[in-house]
Amino acid sequence: MQRYHQSHDLGIDQLFELTRQTAFHEAGHAAAIYLGNQLRGLPPVYFSIEVKRSEKNAMPLQAKVLGGHLIQSLPVAMLDNLADLSAAEKHSYQCAYEADVINLLAGPLAEARYVSIRDDEVLNLNLLSTQALGEYYGGQADMEKAYQYLEYFIADAKQRDEKMLELFAQAWMFVSHRKSWVGILNLANYILESDQSVISCEEVSDLFERCMRL
Repeated sequence: MQRYHQSHDLGIDQLFELTRQTAFHEAGHAAAIYLGNQLRGLPPVYFSIEVKRSEKNAMPLQAKVLGGHLIQSLPVAMLDNLADLSAAEKHSYQCAYEADVINLLAGPLAEARYVSIRDDEVLNLNLLSTQALGEYYGGQADMEKAYQYLEYFIADAKQRDEKMLELFAQAWMFVSHRKSWVGILNLANYILESDQSVISCEEVSDLFERCMRL
């Protein structure tokens, strides 16, 4: 995720809240990659969370999920020959790229849900848009990459827009689900409390597995 703030523009309270928003954002990505892919019966994919903290908390926490994309784990050469694939192979690619898009959307959507809970405001799918995710919830880079996926796999602009709305709704349903949110909440707190610069995939998976047993 990318933020466009300068430290001298922000007060202590704003720095604190941006740090929490960042943690929920990346926890949303990680939860969708691990739990969401699992729910869809997709293969596990490795990822980690890189965390950077400034001295004396002069800047908001910076964090980023590294890896976690199913398409990156597939043979690149096959992407240049999609027309020659069998129906089953095309279906596998569709499941993979749709999951990757959902997982990209889940980050800013988790941040948006955190903000709505913090502010005691009602938030539903009708109040959200892809533009809002980019402008208000640190999702500009996520949205750009999500649209790149769809442009690669869907030639027709109208069909791309329809698919984006469909995947947007699925990502919101995932983030809003009680068990998903428990996982996101616990991982966000783990990110905030940890002093590590890299949180491994194994640590995240162990945390989620514990949460799912609650």
